[in-house]
Amino acid sequence: MDEEYDCIVLGTGLTECILSVAYSKEFQKFQEKCIAFYIILRFSKFLIFLFDILFCFNFRDWNVDLIPKFLMAQGSLVKLLIHTGVTRYLEFKSIEGSYVMGKSGKISKVPADEKEALTSDLMGLFEKRRFKNFLVYVQEFDAQNPATWKDMDPHKNTTDELYKKYGLDENTCDFVGHALALYRDDEYRNKPCLEAIERIKLYSNSLAKYGKSPYLYPLYGLGELPQGFARLSAIYGGTYMNLFVVGVRSGTETAKCKQVYCDPTYVTDRVKKNGQVVRCICLLDHPIPNTKDALSTQIIIPQKQVGRNSDIYVTMVSSTTQVASKGWFIAMVSTNVETENPEAEIQPGINLLGPIKQKFLLVSDVFEPMNDGTENQIFISKSYDATSHFETTCLNVLDIFKRGTGEEFDFSKVKHTLEDDV
Repeated sequence: MDEEYDCIVLGTGLTECILSVAYSKEFQKFQEKCIAFYIILRFSKFLIFLFDILFCFNFRDWNVDLIPKFLMAQGSLVKLLIHTGVTRYLEFKSIEGSYVMGKSGKISKVPADEKEALTSDLMGLFEKRRFKNFLVYVQEFDAQNPATWKDMDPHKNTTDELYKKYGLDENTCDFVGHALALYRDDEYRNKPCLEAIERIKLYSNSLAKYGKSPYLYPLYGLGELPQGFARLSAIYGGTYMNLFVVGVRSGTETAKCKQVYCDPTYVTDRVKKNGQVVRCICLLDHPIPNTKDALSTQIIIPQKQVGRNSDIYVTMVSSTTQVASKGWFIAMVSTNVETENPEAEIQPGINLLGPIKQKFLLVSDVFEPMNDGTENQIFISKSYDATSHFETTCLNVLDIFKRGTGEEFDFSKVKHTLEDDV
C-alpha cells in the first residue's frame, strides 16, 4: 500500500463508483501504467442494508437501499453507466408508474404526451387543450432550428413567459416544473426556458422508451452497482481494496496520490453543512393505493400543494425488482427538513401509503465542499439530496469530472444503448 497512485477514490457511492472507472479509462490514454485506488467503506450507509426486523424472513429475498433513487431511461446517468461498461454486469427493470399530487390532494399519473394530456384528471377541459398545445411545442422544439422556436427565444425568454404564452394555469405549471422537468424549486421559472424544455423532452423521450414510466431501477437494488464497478476498476488497471479505513491511511501505511475523490464523510473539515434530509422507509404488504396496483412507482408531491418550500418524494419497489419477498413492498418518503419536526413534514407522503407494517425514520445532514478542489486536488462530492431520482447526482458527477480533468465529459463516446448491454 505504500505506493503512489494516479488517483484515490474513497467510498462506494454512485458518484465515486462512476469516477473510479471513468478516471481509470481516462488515465490509460496518457500513461502506460495507471492505478486507481478504490476503497469500500464497510457498513456504508449507501450499501445494501437488511433491517433487524426482517430476521424472520429469508434474508436473500431482501435488498433494502437506504437511499433508493431511480434512473431516467434516456438520461445522462444511463449514458455514463453505458460509457463505463458497468451495464454489462447489471439488469434493469422499468418502474411501473409515475404520479404527481394535484391541487385536490389526489395523485394522478404524470401526463407526458398529447394523448395523456387530454385524458388527465389533473386539469379541466380547456386547460387540457392548452397543455396539449404546450407539449406539442416542446416535442417539436429543436434548439438547432430557430424555425421551431415559434416567436420564443429559448436563450432569452423565461420559462414563465413560455407558460404564459400557452396560457397554463398555476397548478399545471406546478406539476410540469416539478414532476416533468424535475426541478426542486421555482427559481427556474425566471431563467431562460431552454433548459426546462430539454428537461421535459427528456422525460417524454424516456417514457416513450419503455412505456410505463421514464424510470429504471437495477434488479437487486443499487447495491449491485459497487460490485459491477469493482470488476471494471480492475479491468481498467485499478486496484480495488475492501478495507475499513479512515482517509487514505491504513495503520502505518500511507497511499500517496496526485488526486483524491471522496464523499463528505472522509473530509469533515473541508465541507459545510447546508441542510438535512428526512427519509422514512416503510414496509407494506400491498401496493400504494390509487396507483392501479403498480408494483413499483414514484410519486412527487410539489411543494405548493402542501404549503412547503421543498417537494416530497415517494418511491416504492418490490419483488419485481428483486428487493423484497413476494407480497411485500418497500416505500421511501423523503424531503428536505424545514422545521424542528421532520417526521411531521413527510406525513403527506406517509398518508398516501395506506396501512404500514413497519417504518424506519432517518434524518441525515447534507454537506457540500467548501471549495472546488482544483487548488488542493481533493474533489469532494455532495451528499445525496431528497430527490427520488439520480438527475442531480449526475450533474454532480459531471461537475467533478470537469474539475478533475479540466474537460467536459464527451457524451459522443457513448455509441450504443442500454439494450446492447442487457
